Amino acid sequence: MRSSLKQQAGASIFSILLALIVAGFLFSIAFKLFPAYVDNRTLNSVLADAMNDSDEVEKGPKGIRIGILKKLVINQIKLPEKDALTIVEDDGIITATLDYEVRVPMFGNVDAVVFFTNEYEAEAP
Repeated sequence: MRSSLKQQAGASIFSILLALIVAGFLFSIAFKLFPAYVDNRTLNSVLADAMNDSDEVEKGPKGIRIGILKKLVINQIKLPEKDALTIVEDDGIITATLDYEVRVPMFGNVDAVVFFTNEYEAEAP
């Protein structure tokens, strides 16, 4: 004899729990990496503004560096490394290079390493 009732199909408690664990893991990673990307975006903004400002560019590489460091203090951001920002003038072109990495502790002894490299150019007056 055949049963006329259809069996219901859907997600079991185990599959819902597994999906929540995976989503929590991914959100945890995203929240730990988010500050590094926000800081990089702010650094890019400060560098782009400094290189597009003709008054800053007239000061030369040392003046540009001092101006950038002052703006970073205002924004409460520190350069991850002393050598992360290099400003060089060559043949009337000032090149600012921001090259650094950020290590973010993830879980236990596992770290995530994020690399950032940005370059800006401006013509010296």
